[in-house]
Amino acid sequence: MPSHGEGEFPAHGPAPARRRLLLVAAPRRLDSVTARRRIAAHLGEMDLVEESGGREEREWSGRVAGRPDAALVCDLPAVAQELTERGVPVVYLHSGHRSQALPAVAAATVRVHAPPWLPLPRSMGPDGARPTGPLAPVRLARDRARTGCLLLVSAHRVPGHDLAAFAEGPLRALAEEAVRHTGRCDVVCDGEATIAAAALAHTACVHVHDAATADVDALHAAARVFIASPTLTALTLAQSRRAPLALLPPLDHDQDDLARRALQAVRLPTVHDPTDPALWAPSDADARAAWSGLGPDDLRGAQRVARTLRQLALAPIAF
Repeated sequence: MPSHGEGEFPAHGPAPARRRLLLVAAPRRLDSVTARRRIAAHLGEMDLVEESGGREEREWSGRVAGRPDAALVCDLPAVAQELTERGVPVVYLHSGHRSQALPAVAAATVRVHAPPWLPLPRSMGPDGARPTGPLAPVRLARDRARTGCLLLVSAHRVPGHDLAAFAEGPLRALAEEAVRHTGRCDVVCDGEATIAAAALAHTACVHVHDAATADVDALHAAARVFIASPTLTALTLAQSRRAPLALLPPLDHDQDDLARRALQAVRLPTVHDPTDPALWAPSDADARAAWSGLGPDDLRGAQRVARTLRQLALAPIAF
């Protein structure tokens, strides 16, 4: 016989329905897909549906059945507009650095990935766009036994023939030196990653990854040397882990502007000569000192965006 009260009523009521969130990112942009991944890591209690834009923004697949409770849209204003018109509460995120004013976006709330230490243009964009602070990876530790080199290349705005020339020339030379000094090299490229893959196909111990699917944070944790295009993904990785970073020459105007602004705040080497021995023996102590000079870290940008999404899903009328 059950004791008094047992079996008469269920111990708990029905479980609350899990909220459904749609996460959309521009698949050809390193900062965009990385931001989505870092934010999604803080939404484990939600049902997440990840979608991507197409080659052109108007081609985003939009195959999601039913209406999500809220959506995160990274760098695709037309997608945010469409979802907003369907009645979906949207958090819109400008994930990467822009040298020009940010475009106006139709969304419940607009966020800008903007580390507070980074000198920014005077105009942050339209009214209502609020900075998030750094979107740091969930795991801050680096592997104890780090090997190889991570080359993080953002080329989504580079024309195909220019990217091919870069990949077959400077990038191949850098990857070959990386293998010679560190044993292996992982190259992550956005935009037309297949162009970089073709140029490096016959270079031993070099592995090319598409940024749309690569786990950049995990690759960085395992790498001994980190060389990257000037991007917020690279800067937040190095800052959050107090790790060495060498910058590749900028490949577009926004990268050039970001590099100039970042170098006003923190000392970072820029790659000029792939055979420079100092490039392959970075000092962890110097890197820790450089990043520490920025002041106390507040690495909760991804948590802030996730919290806003959670609030939108539960109480959209409040926004």
